Amino acid sequence: MAARTYLDHASAAPWHPAALATVTAVAETLPGDPARGHAEGTAARDLLEAARAAVATELGAGSDRVVFTSGGTEAVALAVRGAAAANRTRPRRILSCAAEHSAVLAAAEATDHASVAVPVDQEGRVDLDALSAELHHGAALVTLQHANHEVGTLQPLAEAARLCAEADALLMVDACQTVGRLPVDLATLGADFVALSAAKFGGGRGTGALAWSPRARFVALIGGDERERRRRAGLEHLPGIAALAETLLALAPHHPGGPAAAEAARADALRRRLRTALAEQVDDLAVHGPAEETAPHIVALSALYVEGQALQAALDRAGFAVHSGSSCATTSGEPSHVLVAMGALTHGHVRASLGPGVGEQEVDAFAAAVAGAVGRLRSAAGITRKTWGRAANLG
Repeated sequence: MAARTYLDHASAAPWHPAALATVTAVAETLPGDPARGHAEGTAARDLLEAARAAVATELGAGSDRVVFTSGGTEAVALAVRGAAAANRTRPRRILSCAAEHSAVLAAAEATDHASVAVPVDQEGRVDLDALSAELHHGAALVTLQHANHEVGTLQPLAEAARLCAEADALLMVDACQTVGRLPVDLATLGADFVALSAAKFGGGRGTGALAWSPRARFVALIGGDERERRRRAGLEHLPGIAALAETLLALAPHHPGGPAAAEAARADALRRRLRTALAEQVDDLAVHGPAEETAPHIVALSALYVEGQALQAALDRAGFAVHSGSSCATTSGEPSHVLVAMGALTHGHVRASLGPGVGEQEVDAFAAAVAGAVGRLRSAAGITRKTWGRAANLG
C-alpha cells in the first residue's frame, strides 16, 4: 500500500502513547465499578478521582467542578442545554457565534430559549460590537469557541468575557481544538464552562469533560443514578478517562518547555509553510482564517470551480486524508456554515490539520497534490485558465 499522510488531526488525532498504555493497563487490571464498596471498586474510584483532579488542575477548576462525558459533543450539550434548564431567572436567550461548531448550535436550538447567531468578520472572529448589542437585550448564556474547528481562528475571549460579565451572562467555551495543544484555563479565558474532547489531542476516543466556574449552574441531561455527583448517570469509562488524564499530563500544555508547546511551535511553522505554498501554487484559491492569532494546526482552503467532495476524494486517492465540508455534516452536501458566516469562498473547501508525523516533506507534497488535483478537476469540467478568468471577471 502506498504511503499515506494523515491530515485530519482536528477531527480525531492518533492515540498518544500515554493513552494507549493507560487504556490497556486500566482495562486489564481495574475491573471494578467506582460506585461499589469492595476493594476493586475502591481502587477504581481512587483512579477516577485522581484523573478528575488532574483534569481539574489542567483547566483551573476545582475537582468537584469537572464531569466526564462521552466526548466534546456531549460536553457542550450538557453546558448549553443544562445551563438553559437550570437558569430560569435569566433572560431566555442564548447567543452563539455564527461560526460555532454544529454541536453547539444544535444544542442551543434544542432548548426553549431563543437562539441568536452573532455575526463574524471575514476571518471568523466574532463581532464584539454585535455581541455587545445583543447582550443589552439580555442572555442566559453566550457560546464561543476558543479556536474555530474549520479555519482555526482564535476568538477574542478576554473581551467577550468582559462583556458577558457586565451583562451577567454565562460564557461557555468550546475548547475542543485547544485543550492538549495550548494552555487552557477557566479564569484566564474568563469562562464559566469549558468543554473538551480527548479525541482531538490523542487522549483516545469516547471520552471528554466539562469544567465549570463557581457561579455556573446546570442540570444533568442523563439521569438514573448518583454517579458524577448526579451530573451524568451511567458507569464511567474508566480506561478512557484515565487515558485522557494521562495524556494531558504527558503533554503538559501549561509548561512553556513541554511537549505540547514544542509541538504547537513545530505545527505552526508547518502551517505557515503550507499557507504560503498553497497561495503560490494554485490560482483562484483562498486560504481561510487569519495568518496570526490562530490555532497552530489548522489550514483551510477553497478552490474556485472545484467541488469540495471531489477535491477531498482526489486527495484521498493521492494518499492524503483531509476533511471537506462542515464538521459533523459531511453527508448533507451543504457548504460549511463557518465559511458562509465569514462570507468566504465555499467552493472546493477542504481542511488540513497537522500533527505528529507530519513534516516539511509531507506539507510540500500535499501542496503539490492540491495543485495537481485542482488542475485536473478544472480541466475535466472544461474550465481553463482563460475561461475561469473570464468567469471571474463576469462575477
